[in-house]
Amino acid sequence: MSILVTGTGGGSGQSVLKALQNTGYRVIATDNFPLAAGLYTTGKGYLTPETDSPAFIERLLAICKTEGVQLIFPGLDSELAVMARHRETFAKNGITLVVSSESVVSICDDKLATADFLKRQGLPFPRTWTLRDFPDEALPFPIVIKPKAGGARSRGVRVVRTAAELAAARLELNGAAFVAQEMIQEPEYSCGTVTLNGHCAGAIVLRRILRDGDTYKAFVERHAGIEAFVMDVANRLQPFGACNFQLRMRDGVPYIFEFNGRCSGTTNCRALAGFNEPKMIADFILKGIPPAFEVRPITVLRYWNELLVENETVTACEANREVTMAARLL
Repeated sequence: MSILVTGTGGGSGQSVLKALQNTGYRVIATDNFPLAAGLYTTGKGYLTPETDSPAFIERLLAICKTEGVQLIFPGLDSELAVMARHRETFAKNGITLVVSSESVVSICDDKLATADFLKRQGLPFPRTWTLRDFPDEALPFPIVIKPKAGGARSRGVRVVRTAAELAAARLELNGAAFVAQEMIQEPEYSCGTVTLNGHCAGAIVLRRILRDGDTYKAFVERHAGIEAFVMDVANRLQPFGACNFQLRMRDGVPYIFEFNGRCSGTTNCRALAGFNEPKMIADFILKGIPPAFEVRPITVLRYWNELLVENETVTACEANREVTMAARLL
C-alpha cells in the first residue's frame, strides 16, 4: 500500500515521513524544490509545481496513478485549501486526501475565525480583534500581533509591550491582515488529535519549548483535563484525520489560540511516545483497523542531522522532476 507525503522539505512533511518509517507502508515524497531533504529519504521522490499553479493538482494526481498511491498526507498549510477543493476528484480515483472540509480548513487558517468559532461554542479563547478594529486599551500589555491568515514558525508574529509600539505596528502593518490578541504568558502546549468518521479517537499533550517558532524540546505529559478538552473541541470542529491545537493554560483553564488542520511538525515526537497519527489514520482508512495507542510520558530533545546526497542525484532530480535514489544519513 502506497502513501504520498507532500511538502517534504518542511518540518511537518518530514515528521510524517519519519512516523511512517517501518510501518509496512511504501512512502512517496513530493516537494516543489529539488533540495527538499525528504525527497531523498523514501527511495522515490517527485517534484511538483508550486501549490498555486493550475498544474499542481494534475501533477499530484498523475504521480498517484503512476505509483498506485491510495492516501495523501499534506505537509504544508498552503496546500490545504487547494486540496480541500479537490477531495472528490481524488476520491473518484480511489485516493483519500487526509484533508478536512473547506469550511474547517478556512477556520483553521484564520486566527479571527478560530477565536470566533471558540466563542460560538462557549469555549475559552484569547480575546482577538483585527489590528484595524482593535479598540485602544482593550487589553493590558503585552499584546500579540500576528498574521490573520496562514503563518508558520511564528513568522510575522510580534509582541508589543507599550502604546508606542502598538501605534508603530499600526502604521507599519496592514490592519486588516493582522490580528491583535490577548497574550497568555503561561506554558505552551501542542496537542494532537485523530478524528475519523466524525469521532475523535484520542489526544496527546506536549508541553514545549520553542526556538524560532519551532518546537525545540518537547515533554509528553499525561494531562487528563487538557486531553478531554481538545477531544471535545475536535468533536465540535469535525476535522478529518489529524488536527493540532496550540494552547496555553491560565488559572487551570486551557486557552486555544491556534488550530492546525494537518499533521504537526511534532508528529514524529508523538509517534515516539506511542501516538502515531499517520499510522493510525492509514491503518483505519486502508485496512479498517480502529485507532489504538498507548501514550507514555517522554522527553524529546531535537537535534540537527545531515543527509548526504550526491550532486548528480540532485541534478537528475531537477532535470527529470523525480528521484529514485535514497540518500545516506550521517
